[in-house]
Amino acid sequence: MRIGLAYNQRPSAGSSERHTAGATDSRPSAAGDASSPADALQDADDPPSTADDAFVEWDEPETIEAVARALSVFGEVVRLEAVGDFPQRLARARVDFLFNMAEGLAGPNRESHVPAMAEFLGVPYLASDPLTLALALHKGRAKEVFLARAIPTAPFVLVESGDDIRRLDGLTYPVFLKPVWEGSSKGIAEANYVADAAAARHRAREILAAYRQPVLAEEYLPGDEFTVAVLGNGTEARALPIIRYRFETLPEGALPIMGYEAKWVWDDPTQPLEVLECPARVPTALSLRIADTALAAVRALGCRDWARVDIRLDANGVPNVVEVNPLPGVIPNPAENSCFPCAARAAGMSYDGLIQKVTQIAWRRLTGQELLPLPIAEAAA
Repeated sequence: MRIGLAYNQRPSAGSSERHTAGATDSRPSAAGDASSPADALQDADDPPSTADDAFVEWDEPETIEAVARALSVFGEVVRLEAVGDFPQRLARARVDFLFNMAEGLAGPNRESHVPAMAEFLGVPYLASDPLTLALALHKGRAKEVFLARAIPTAPFVLVESGDDIRRLDGLTYPVFLKPVWEGSSKGIAEANYVADAAAARHRAREILAAYRQPVLAEEYLPGDEFTVAVLGNGTEARALPIIRYRFETLPEGALPIMGYEAKWVWDDPTQPLEVLECPARVPTALSLRIADTALAAVRALGCRDWARVDIRLDANGVPNVVEVNPLPGVIPNPAENSCFPCAARAAGMSYDGLIQKVTQIAWRRLTGQELLPLPIAEAAA
């Protein structure tokens, strides 16, 4: 069996490929002349304390190597970096299955590019389809689906241009603002928490200018925040042990959010924050409500095989969906606080076991058959 591995590898600092590696979308960073949107925001009146965030969603070589190693028990692994002539290389590779973890670089459909190419070429692939990936990435569209399905989510407005700024007056403050189709907490800074409409208008204009995409403004939820890793499809989908974010481990005075600073600045692998509590120490009834809400969100968006759901409690303790990530991060080093592998460990799975399990889930969905590892001698060869 030939297994394709589609990925985006994070450029090393100073790489000449920083603005050309977008491959499936060759446009430069949305910040124009700045090296990233974060750099552009740093010139604003209330800048976030972030570094260059343009490639934070892409994977380090260690993660790509770990996934390839785990997949090798099933057959030959063909690495396909989703850059440049990826469509031609995918066609020539003639793989039997594509394990997709490519994020793309820019635009509201960037996570859909690789699955769409795979569908066009008739290549079976892991996880969600292009429609689900685009819906989930656009936080506003996803929240509209949640509302239609009566799934709790914070009240919000979408600011698509300067003409929409007046919509911010209708919210109940405080409010939190986000670029609408970024992931890995890109553009999610403490300065995005605003106490009144005047501050919201100011911050929304900064984000519009820096990220050149709509701004989601949602009423701030004051309760605990959780993330739920979901494995499986249909009635077999299940939530792994729930993670609670231990905001008390953040620097004193920090806003209790998993923003850019918390994920990429304060949480250093050499001195990691003990920010993940898994399993979450909450009452059983609340744990069940959180898991049920996560599963409802995954089904509403049509996620397949695996996904991670961020949930936060409102003032009444009701679980509200923040967002859904159908392409969950899978950093192998436990010190780096990657949520899906953390939940898998709490469920008794090794890192390799997680990657192999989701591959088997996808193969069963695609073929109705079980995918078994090669005999040890053959896999070693």
